[in-house]
Amino acid sequence: MAKFQLRWGILATGGIAETFGRDILLNPVTRGIHDIEHVIVAAAASSSQSRARTFLDKIGAPSSAVAYGSYQELTQNPDVDIIYISTPHSHHYQHCMLCLEAGKNVLCEKAFTTNAEQLKLVIRKAREKKVFLMEAVALEGMDKINSGVIGTVYRTFADLSMLSTPESLPDTHRLVSPKLAGGVLLDTGIYALTWIFQTLFTTQENPAPPTVLSTLRKYRLGTDEQVAVLLTFPREVDGDAHGIATASVRTSTDPDGRGTAGPAVRIQGSKGEIQVTHPAFRPTHTKIIFTDGKVEEKEWPQPGPGLGSGWYNGFRNEAGGVLNQEGEGHGMFWEADECAFALRDGRKESQHQSLAESLLVMQVMDQVRAQNNILFPDEIETTDYPIAI
Repeated sequence: MAKFQLRWGILATGGIAETFGRDILLNPVTRGIHDIEHVIVAAAASSSQSRARTFLDKIGAPSSAVAYGSYQELTQNPDVDIIYISTPHSHHYQHCMLCLEAGKNVLCEKAFTTNAEQLKLVIRKAREKKVFLMEAVALEGMDKINSGVIGTVYRTFADLSMLSTPESLPDTHRLVSPKLAGGVLLDTGIYALTWIFQTLFTTQENPAPPTVLSTLRKYRLGTDEQVAVLLTFPREVDGDAHGIATASVRTSTDPDGRGTAGPAVRIQGSKGEIQVTHPAFRPTHTKIIFTDGKVEEKEWPQPGPGLGSGWYNGFRNEAGGVLNQEGEGHGMFWEADECAFALRDGRKESQHQSLAESLLVMQVMDQVRAQNNILFPDEIETTDYPIAI
């Protein structure tokens, strides 16, 4: 039986696009998947065609992959099945609409858009065009929670904080610039919120939106550098559940890089708790601690060609540290695989995180920004399309 082949176009050629591109070019067999494959057929840089060509060569894309100097050209390539959007989230609305208008399936980096009103229109356009749409935030391992191994879940703590002194960054950096919808909430806080929703919302039969209380610390440019969000999820049985999501660039979840500080995520139930090590976007170790004293630990090494292969993903965190070891993928292939399985099977959204859930998370982040007076320029908050940013 022939493998299902998904042909990718990469929109923007920054660091996260390099990580994604290298990951999906790995043979899926290295992660136990035998019935799909990914091919990069094109990439586009907004600045020049030569930059797109340099990007394709750098990640090891096939020589046949086409380089474009504009995003519009990329969307018109008939050989592209799906486009991965990796621009700053300030630009996601405009670029999602550009791709969807062209009838292309879309995988968009988190955060999906700048605000919920934009995301509503993006979802509407995807449904109008009858194409697949997914946010690049996918979590695995929820089967333990759904199985009831820790009983009724009452509370989840989730943090994604990575020390990167804001003052060391230029004012134009995506982490701090209002013009790029900067701030820790939309950049890393969304991962903490996703863990909260996956454990306390998605697991319910008839979930209801949570109430939101929040506080944050502002950077001098008006963006947020530290945030804490308390979510109360009403439930028909077992009473309310609480989620506490935090993120910061002033402190780190894992200061010494060895896990000494404890788990990044704690999912607490009536029979015990599940602990997930840092980083929350790429966990490699979990521990289940039961109320009877039993402890179960498991390593979740990221697959890849392995030690001795000479292959490196090359992902670096904001502080410049290399996160991944030789032969170890970054884990972005999982979301690409979900896209392939969905398109093969005729689905228009992810089975792990629905578009409705992505929208609700965005609405929560809107509330956090409103509660703390975090405002972005009109040109990146607008729902007008198309406009030049």
